Amino acid sequence: MSLLTATNLSKSFGDKVLFNNISFSIADEKIGLIGINGTGKTTLLKIIAGLETSETGTIQMTSGMKIEYLPQDPDFDGESTILEQVFKGDSKALRLIRDYEKTLEELSARGDDEEIQQRFAQLSDEMTVNDAWEMESQIKTILTQLGIHDFNRKINTLSGGQKKRVALASALVTPCDLLILDEPTNHLDNKMIDWLEGHIKRLTGSLLMITHDRYFLDRVVTKIMEIDQGNLYIYKGNYTYHIEKKLERQEVASSTERKRLNLYRQELSWIKQGAKARSTKQQARIQRFEALRDAKVESKEMGLEISSIHSRLGQKIIELKDLHKSFGAKKILNGFTYTFQKDDRIGVIGDNGVGKTTFLNIIIGKAKLDQGSVDRGETVKIAYFSQEIEEMNESLRAIEYIKETAEIVTTSDGHQISASQMMETFLFSSDLQWTPISKLSGGEKRRLYLMKILMEAPNVLVLDEPTNDIDIDTLKVLEAYIDDFKGPVITVSHDRYFLDRICNKIFHLDGLGNITQYTGNYFDYTQESIQKSRIANAVLAENNKTLKAEHDAKTSQKDQTKDKEKPTKLSYKEKREYETVDEEIKKLEEELEQISAEMTRYASDYDKLQPLYEKMEQVEDELLYKMERQDYLARLVEEFAKNKV
Repeated sequence: MSLLTATNLSKSFGDKVLFNNISFSIADEKIGLIGINGTGKTTLLKIIAGLETSETGTIQMTSGMKIEYLPQDPDFDGESTILEQVFKGDSKALRLIRDYEKTLEELSARGDDEEIQQRFAQLSDEMTVNDAWEMESQIKTILTQLGIHDFNRKINTLSGGQKKRVALASALVTPCDLLILDEPTNHLDNKMIDWLEGHIKRLTGSLLMITHDRYFLDRVVTKIMEIDQGNLYIYKGNYTYHIEKKLERQEVASSTERKRLNLYRQELSWIKQGAKARSTKQQARIQRFEALRDAKVESKEMGLEISSIHSRLGQKIIELKDLHKSFGAKKILNGFTYTFQKDDRIGVIGDNGVGKTTFLNIIIGKAKLDQGSVDRGETVKIAYFSQEIEEMNESLRAIEYIKETAEIVTTSDGHQISASQMMETFLFSSDLQWTPISKLSGGEKRRLYLMKILMEAPNVLVLDEPTNDIDIDTLKVLEAYIDDFKGPVITVSHDRYFLDRICNKIFHLDGLGNITQYTGNYFDYTQESIQKSRIANAVLAENNKTLKAEHDAKTSQKDQTKDKEKPTKLSYKEKREYETVDEEIKKLEEELEQISAEMTRYASDYDKLQPLYEKMEQVEDELLYKMERQDYLARLVEEFAKNKV
């Protein structure tokens, strides 16, 4: 059953058509909306949420349907506390929790006021009747998972990223039939994104979201809607399914285009022969020629395949020596040393607030060190892509902005390309190139800023959250560019797919000043982290076992004076266990080997890997228990044998 049906929606901005006569429906499903920046994705969300109107068409919803919308830039009451902002919803449960929290504050301030005490008792009863205690607990759990711990802080004291996470928490807890999220993973670290992914999977109700996170799309959504050249294409599957079907669609389109061009050539040949347009037959043929001429089929993705642009890089690149950096008591770096290599593709990760951006600023020379040195080679030319784009002269056209940097550049394979060709590579059509910057979307401006930086022909790339507000197609262009780049790339990113796609090393900042290096991409890092965690747990278990043994030994010594009679052999149950434990351990070890083989087989398939991880932990725990029992029973047998002698 459809919750919402949209029919023949159209929207334009000036001469630019965003989408034209598109139709779709939303049922009980999770939908990812994708498309190049500037194609109208956010506008479509606002139309569905009732914040904007379409020029044509209608939207029909089921009676009483509730929509909750999280924009990219939410509005806030700066004087509200975090909890007050989250409880702003109009549902009965949220109103009740809001009144309860307010009364609790009053009770803390004036605990001897009988009226407040009575109101508090009444609200407590209502919370119980309406099952609101669980929702309050859920709200605080979600805030904690999103890195928000002081619930009474005022909104105007938070950073931009913290505000966005508070708004996300509010959207997630507000009861609704359709949840609409615009780039929900921006300003979240990798750990938060992992949590959000699992949380959204468990959510009931419908979801419509814009995201560039390809893993998120692959693991969460059940349908993809793509806006492309003003049209809407719908794929009933996840991101991988969409890619497969889109390729099929483009192959059909290419075939159609070839047939159209062949007909066009035939008609052109005929029309050039000077056909007289007097008869109906001839006139019809001329009209057919004009129709063929005007027809257009998009047969391939816009963009060119070119080599990267960069300057010559000498042997000496950047050397970091004994770096120390703190802000008050908070340590960012504590004696870090590293020498960058030409083929480095380094992903810098860690929780929000641990100093990832500060680390990049130290590398490029924008932040001062407390101790240590950064030695850059003479040929080093760094391009720094920051989270905040530079101020642009919005009266310039897009191509004029790029030409301020360079009109012609030379690629790594020696070819010269123009600014216009480079813009085509980064998905700026010929029309869009001559569009004033003031008319570009936020995502298009960010893509233009990225391109300008690359046009400077750098030989070291330093990227701070390059995937924020960048569409998937542009990310694919950037990834291909990095593949061919002849110098080191250092990036802070929360995009797991991007980190898997480009990185060969991971630097993890722990928030205590330490940077741990991992060889491989983000997936390799997660596997190694899981393994380290298991080893640590095993060591802890062994330590606990030793402590327990010492405790048991002391207890045994005390009991000897009370109980002279000790068992002289294993009980029947222990004997059976001792006889079978070797075989059980062998089977568990074989099962672990089988699971490990399956994990290698499905190394890139998260949906299959996750249950395998869980199964491995379960089997390892059982194996550890059996080995402990084997050791315990063997010691008993040995002790009984000594006593007999």
